[in-house]
Amino acid sequence: MALGKSTTIKMLTGLLTPTSGSIVVNGLVPNEKRIENNKQIGAVFGQKTQLWWDLPVIESFKIIKKLYEIPDKDYNENLKKFTDILDLKDLLNKQVKNLSLGQKMRCEIAATFLHNPKVVYLDEPTIGLDILVKENIRKFIKDINSEKKTTVILTTHDLKDIEEVCDRIILIDKGSIIYDGEKEKFKNTYGKHIIADFIVQNKQKNITLETSEEPFEVLEENEKNLKIKFNHDRLTIMEVVKSISNYCEILDMHIQEEGLEEILKEIYRGEIIND
Repeated sequence: MALGKSTTIKMLTGLLTPTSGSIVVNGLVPNEKRIENNKQIGAVFGQKTQLWWDLPVIESFKIIKKLYEIPDKDYNENLKKFTDILDLKDLLNKQVKNLSLGQKMRCEIAATFLHNPKVVYLDEPTIGLDILVKENIRKFIKDINSEKKTTVILTTHDLKDIEEVCDRIILIDKGSIIYDGEKEKFKNTYGKHIIADFIVQNKQKNITLETSEEPFEVLEENEKNLKIKFNHDRLTIMEVVKSISNYCEILDMHIQEEGLEEILKEIYRGEIIND
């Protein structure tokens, strides 16, 4: 079966049955043991809601408490903790239909963790949200993972989510896993490039036109700024500085490792091959 990240999540939760192979989550086959599996997992699917549209948020939480048979002590502790971390105090008595996208997603996240699931699937939980709501949700996920040891499987197009939340990366391309391991190991394995930003003056040549003669790539260039990308296995920053000095005077510079987004683009473009 050719699949992507959302299809994978749906199979893990038991919503879809794989056409080949097998899936086991905490000793259960999800599509065969739907009820037992659902009791130990939580899930958020992008724009789809598990809250009752016409009810106040707190009433939806109470229904979830009944459905999952959450003990009073656990429910009250989680409700207080989640309300504080996700800033839900002013939202609990509002009807779900009157919440903004960001407010609703914060409530969805809280509802998903109320019954202390062992595994939580978050499919694009920050899509369309503003930066402050995203930060709130990222902090919540990290805190709950650390405190309750809940396994959180997150799919996202926002690489900032991965940078800030995830310790492990699973990279799927055309239905096959091409990487499964630690985030830092991924960056060390594939992140061979350094980005160097220079502030320059007195340029004598257009460096971009001379790129073929240099062992680096010019990403941006104007009269005062220059952005260079180079492979740190083949070239040192001092060698880059020496080369740049042939074209202009360097006033200042800043260097940083290539981010996950650029590394992933290179992998999917076929520029990086996993030996």
